[in-house]
Amino acid sequence: MLPESAGGYLSYWMLFVSILALFNTIQNFVTLSLTKRIYSARPDQVTALSSRTFAIWTLLSAIVRIYAAYNITEVNIYQIAIWTYVIAWLHFISEFFIFRSAKISAGWLSPVIVSTFSLIWMLSQYDYYTQQNIRKY
Repeated sequence: MLPESAGGYLSYWMLFVSILALFNTIQNFVTLSLTKRIYSARPDQVTALSSRTFAIWTLLSAIVRIYAAYNITEVNIYQIAIWTYVIAWLHFISEFFIFRSAKISAGWLSPVIVSTFSLIWMLSQYDYYTQQNIRKY
């Protein structure tokens, strides 16, 4: 059931992050409390609608990352997975610096750290993973 490692741990990390995102998706449909922790500077702006929208965005990201975990050497899937982290990072950073809806807290730091760490890891290992698929042919 675990993805093949392709000689590294990135695929396992991608699966782990995806599983966490699936739980986050469910909690966004059930309660607003954890989402309000992310946008703690403006919790009044967190509504049921925004939480459900965030849930769907999180679910889509999780699906892409699951595909990437199991197809870590496929260039196009790898690139799309990178974009999920870029979008997440830009979103959380912009909510802090531009829209001022987030403040430094555990709720905000968690997705910022995960997206930053994952993005750096994926970019730094891009050639290692994507070249494996090319070597097969």
